[in-house]
Amino acid sequence: MIRIGNCSGFYGDRLSAMREMLEGGHLDYLTGDYLAELTMLILGKDRMKDADLGYAKTFLRQLTDCLALAREKQVKIVANAGGLNPAGLAERIREIAAEQGVEVRVAHVEGDDLISRAGELGWEGALTANAYLGAFGIAEALTAGADVVVTGRVTDASVIVGPAIAEYGWGREDFDRLAGAVVAGHVIECGTQATGGNFSGFTDIDTSRPLGFPIAEISADGTSVITKHPGTGGAVTVDTVTAQLVYEIGGPVYLNPDVSTHLDTIELTDDGEDRVRVSGVQGSPPPATTKVALNSLGGFRNSAELVLTGLDIEAKADWVRAQLSAALDRLPLDEVTWELVRTDRADPATEPEAAALLRCHVKSQDAKAAGRAFSGAAIELALASYPGFHVTAPPSAASPYGVYRAAYVPQTDVPHVVVLDDGRRIDIAAPSTTSSDPAQGPPSGAPLAGAGELAGTGDSGRGADDTVRKALGRLAYARSGDKGGAANIGVWIPSDHPRREAAYAWLAATLTADRVRQLLPETADLDIAVHPLHNLAAVNLVVEKLLGDGVASSTRFDPQAKAVGEWLRARLVDIPRELLA
Repeated sequence: MIRIGNCSGFYGDRLSAMREMLEGGHLDYLTGDYLAELTMLILGKDRMKDADLGYAKTFLRQLTDCLALAREKQVKIVANAGGLNPAGLAERIREIAAEQGVEVRVAHVEGDDLISRAGELGWEGALTANAYLGAFGIAEALTAGADVVVTGRVTDASVIVGPAIAEYGWGREDFDRLAGAVVAGHVIECGTQATGGNFSGFTDIDTSRPLGFPIAEISADGTSVITKHPGTGGAVTVDTVTAQLVYEIGGPVYLNPDVSTHLDTIELTDDGEDRVRVSGVQGSPPPATTKVALNSLGGFRNSAELVLTGLDIEAKADWVRAQLSAALDRLPLDEVTWELVRTDRADPATEPEAAALLRCHVKSQDAKAAGRAFSGAAIELALASYPGFHVTAPPSAASPYGVYRAAYVPQTDVPHVVVLDDGRRIDIAAPSTTSSDPAQGPPSGAPLAGAGELAGTGDSGRGADDTVRKALGRLAYARSGDKGGAANIGVWIPSDHPRREAAYAWLAATLTADRVRQLLPETADLDIAVHPLHNLAAVNLVVEKLLGDGVASSTRFDPQAKAVGEWLRARLVDIPRELLA
């Protein structure tokens, strides 16, 4: 068994986490995930300003503080913080090691950056173009003796899977073992989201201390135990692990460049305090293609928030909208979006309780039009519009925004290269066994025992006396997030529910695509895919285009869809009485 910790779930996560993990207890490896679709755009802008940048600078700060400690404890570091410039980051680490007198072998993994081929591949206008690499390059670097491995765009789980491959010598066709490690990696790569962060059941865990970062104890057969250092905040339970498993996924087959992981075969069991065992995971050959994340500059955007107070909110909104629209019609704007947020209450005891927000968002290829020309037009109405006119911010310049899209290329067309500290370059071959239809793998996991008990009942299958109108969240947990322009919403029945099988059957029958559109009116005209995961008592919903052209372009109130799951939990539904504890 090897212990692999995580110290970062995103670019901007807790800076002290690396030291906390190194000092908190035994680890063999410490990993960090610093990249996301939005992060690649941020790094692309950095690289435009300075070709020597393009990596996650916070990782370098952490390692500057902790490099000597990591070597003292013989903990190897693996992170995707290289972003668009893994070679540059590796060189900076060597410079820091030399300054500190620390002997360390640093390797990096490259080949994912395809921007030089953007025109050839039909991606004109792309600022960044990065293919998702797998874990075998990381494993090769570790096997060659690297103490620190930094990569460009590998899949999030790969920084965990790579050490397991290196430790146990797994081959390309050890699909079940690889799939088990991918699941362990998926659980811990987002940091404290596995230990109680963004968790619907947070009131039942220790929030008096900073949440501990997670650890995966991975065995040679691919099974794992998810845990954390003792004395840290939060908790590791079947439900905190489930919350991360249903985060930012699609259907039951979770595609990775190294293996297709069948999420509907996962078995979770309590293994003691703050310990959850993950077993039974089945894998099958990976897809022949890999995803490429493309970011481009979309133009400029700006927003204005007008505060509407007291009575006649709708009439006030109509008047000022008509006034401002007349001014905006004269500007070269590509898009104008309005949103009335009714935060006001009846008989308000405070002025904020009396206020609603009218939000106006604009986009344009013209920075001046989206900048002061737009925001100034709103301010010009201050003395000539509705009573109580004021805004939440002064006039401002426009800011650039990005557009995300995904492409796919054959894995054989993507270089995968390990560069060691002595300059040697090792080419990593693409998998020789792939599947043209990765969904055709192991059979789905069996439903929970008794799961058909209430199947097909939904909201309408019972009389009023048999149901109680309650918020869905009084029965189910949820977690949501972004996948490009889509939103993912995982909903599941808590593991300690006394009638979990029946409750899951009701949940699966209730959360149809049409019912979700009713509960979340914003999704009324969007495509929704519904994926049941019987083994986790979960339903995963994928709402296409909820985020438009991706996080960097979205003007939604919640642009990363992080709270859509909590919105769904707050909606009232008719729940069978016997399912409410």
